[in-house]
Amino acid sequence: MKANVGGIDRILRAAAGLGLVGWAAFGGPVWAWVGVVPLATAAVGFCPVYPLLGLNTCPVKS
Repeated sequence: MKANVGGIDRILRAAAGLGLVGWAAFGGPVWAWVGVVPLATAAVGFCPVYPLLGLNTCPVKS
């Protein structure tokens, strides 16, 4: 698994994930637990959907 999620992308995913999980934990709808997905991809730095779409937000290292 090669990293394909860059810095700003990771920050946005973590913020969205935390927001959704927090909402679910404090009485929000059950579907808000989907926030664990962006949290996990932010933590690992790899999104399995990106290769299917031909995307990569991780900076190229030479």
